[in-house]
Amino acid sequence: MPKSTDKNSDAAGHAALSICESLLLTLVELKVLRESDLRGLLEDAATTHRGATGTAKDAAVHRAAAKLIEKLRADRTAT
Repeated sequence: MPKSTDKNSDAAGHAALSICESLLLTLVELKVLRESDLRGLLEDAATTHRGATGTAKDAAVHRAAAKLIEKLRADRTAT
């Protein structure tokens, strides 16, 4: 059974992702950030996570983060 702190950490991660995604989309809609810049930003973030090192558990979390970021980028490219 997950610990309460794991649940809180997961909730915080989901909240942070939602806020950041909304902020990035708003910046594009307001033409503060170009769509190509957003794609580049997401690619840079994914690359950083793909290259991260640490324990096996840390590496797995970074790979999962990279995949999530790559999905966000692919979803933006498809629209």
